[in-house]
Amino acid sequence: MQNNRKKICIVATVPYALVMFMKPHIAMLAEQYDVTLIANGVEQDFSTLLNENVRFVPVNIVRKISLWRDMVSLFQLYRIFRKEQFDVVHSLMPKTALLAMLAAFVAGVPSRIHTFTGQVWANKTGVARMGLKMLDKFVAKCATGLLADSLSQRQFLIGQHVVDKNKISILGNGSVCGVDTERFKPNLTARHQIRTKLGISDNAVVYLFLGRLNKDKGIQDLAHAFAGLAVNMPHVHLLVVGPDEGGMDTMLQSILEKCAGQYHRVGFTNRPEDYMACADIFCLPSYREGFGSVIIEAAAVGVPAVASNIYGVVDAVVDGETGILHQPKSIEGIKQALLTLTNDADLRAKLSKQAMTRAHTVFATDILVNAMRQYYQNLLSNNDI
Repeated sequence: MQNNRKKICIVATVPYALVMFMKPHIAMLAEQYDVTLIANGVEQDFSTLLNENVRFVPVNIVRKISLWRDMVSLFQLYRIFRKEQFDVVHSLMPKTALLAMLAAFVAGVPSRIHTFTGQVWANKTGVARMGLKMLDKFVAKCATGLLADSLSQRQFLIGQHVVDKNKISILGNGSVCGVDTERFKPNLTARHQIRTKLGISDNAVVYLFLGRLNKDKGIQDLAHAFAGLAVNMPHVHLLVVGPDEGGMDTMLQSILEKCAGQYHRVGFTNRPEDYMACADIFCLPSYREGFGSVIIEAAAVGVPAVASNIYGVVDAVVDGETGILHQPKSIEGIKQALLTLTNDADLRAKLSKQAMTRAHTVFATDILVNAMRQYYQNLLSNNDI
């Protein structure tokens, strides 16, 4: 590392968040600054990121609340921040935000930035909502600047009195790092290979859910909606791809028992673009999202979306132009939206083209990287005043 360069530290709970969402930003920042990455991992997790200007320091930050382990992590972060004298500490993920922003505040780091990517309390009630919301307020107080990954999320946080409107920004038109349009694009070879592997015919209409399986993603609502359609529509198929984090598989099998031949389950994949190429309609019936990056990735492949009309998602989908929005938790709404796009191939093709165009012109990665470059340049030039 070069001693005459400004020093930036980017912190996340797990390596995945940095590799998947911050990789292009880290590469850009390393051109001008020394970058330190902190997460609960090992150096091999960052093999594609590390170079002479990017290094990794492990800290055992756990995702679940553990008072003793969290206190240890907080102290470790404080010691690192005090020793390294970073110009900026930038956090992602809720647990990391709480620990990193507090440690950076106490250590006297001049610029403390957190990126909000959705609020776990958004669809909770009572004491749980109040407590988690207070933690986000605390993070906002400790930070000197905040980023939201969508305009509607920014408005939600301001409206909920969690952040001050002058303290929070978005990059471009939203998302953390946009979509890599060289990776996410139509691929007829992958489409044929995946369909052949799963036993799905070329003329079938495939609905795709891709992401973590838990109740907040609304996957159970999608299953019920699909079960209602599939009984009379043998040419439709539901493909669910992603890790089961919420113990949902048994429930899904039960809901879809009568149409099991039209239901296909795949676990974690590092080639999501291939499954998107296989699909005709992307489904995200989520109850809460900061943005819904997976929607614009599917859009870049030419797959229109059927998704919940909630903050975050409304920035990723233009209703009636790049997909169809339905009310959250509405099985009938999901069913009707799927039915509309399934029965109208011309509309599906129109939305597909418009979704791809919007993904390429509004959310391409280079647009977001340039926005982050400008954000940091403004941030660090202000530090010099």
